[in-house]
Amino acid sequence: MKTILALLLPVVLYVNAAAQSNFYKLGLGAGVGITQSFADLNKHDFGLSGYGTLDYYLTPFISLGMEGQFGEINGGDVYKDPNMRQFINTYKAINVNGKLALGALIDYKRSDFANAIKGLYVGAGVGAIMNKMKFVVREKPDGSSYIFPGKDKSTDLLVPLNLGINFNFMDRSGYYRYGLNVNYQSNITLGEGLDGYDDSPIRFKSGHPDIYNYFSIGLKYYFGPMGLSIKSLY
Repeated sequence: MKTILALLLPVVLYVNAAAQSNFYKLGLGAGVGITQSFADLNKHDFGLSGYGTLDYYLTPFISLGMEGQFGEINGGDVYKDPNMRQFINTYKAINVNGKLALGALIDYKRSDFANAIKGLYVGAGVGAIMNKMKFVVREKPDGSSYIFPGKDKSTDLLVPLNLGINFNFMDRSGYYRYGLNVNYQSNITLGEGLDGYDDSPIRFKSGHPDIYNYFSIGLKYYFGPMGLSIKSLY
């Protein structure tokens, strides 16, 4: 009996070790993307923006992180907007966020498709956006001399909601070291600074918070201390 147990013990230890994987606990990312405004103006225009991220991975599929963005958010058209408004916001934003990936919830070893999308994630956070108007129609160009109220510089609270996917690649040592990230982010701003206009809601009825969406693609680099996953990543 002792002989059988002695023979089985290495097998059990091997199976248990094979079902685990090491992973880097820090991830540094950067990329570019396109913003689209959904403010109080009829035209929802596009702008270019870049970003950088730093994430700490509690597990390979659960992370806490920080993100910074800089670029442009545009909207309106002085010639086509019914109120003749237009803005270009050269903004900066920062947020802290958490993300949960599909791999934490499913047995992705059951199929190649599940394994391919195990990096699909959702996330949410909180942050701030620093608005700076590069261009804004402040005086209505219809001869009425009406001045649109608002600020050329402001800071608003920000609630980012993320949906994206990471595709990770191994290095020569057999660990996930590099990644490709595709992300769609919807940012709800708590304030009236995104478009530079703060007209009375009686004069310009909206009823909706200012939002900008951000579609981005970027690269990730994993490094730092190693963690141990109870799930095999390979």
